[in-house]
Amino acid sequence: MEEMLLVLTTTGSVEEAERLARRLLERRLAACCSIIPGLKSSYWWEGKIESSEEALLMVKTVRSLYREVEAEIKHSHPYEVPEIAAFPAEVVLPEYLRWLKGSVKAGSHGT
Repeated sequence: MEEMLLVLTTTGSVEEAERLARRLLERRLAACCSIIPGLKSSYWWEGKIESSEEALLMVKTVRSLYREVEAEIKHSHPYEVPEIAAFPAEVVLPEYLRWLKGSVKAGSHGT
């Protein structure tokens, strides 16, 4: 059975996250995208510690679409090196999984 993935990426603003979510949804690479604003990130960049306000975008998709989701994020993301991390959903309500699979690209997933 096709596995649900939760793909995470951070953006520099809620507006950037909304644009990226819209692109993923329009291409039917995601069934749902959730945005968490007000994230404060600290990280190493070019040899020093940086800090910035970000928004977290959580993309709900299926494993078979991961490469396309990754490519779309890389193509559309303003960051030079965007965070893209995917996690399989260990347990998913069967009705939710059925809805998710029916909401993404047809023919892209097995049953």
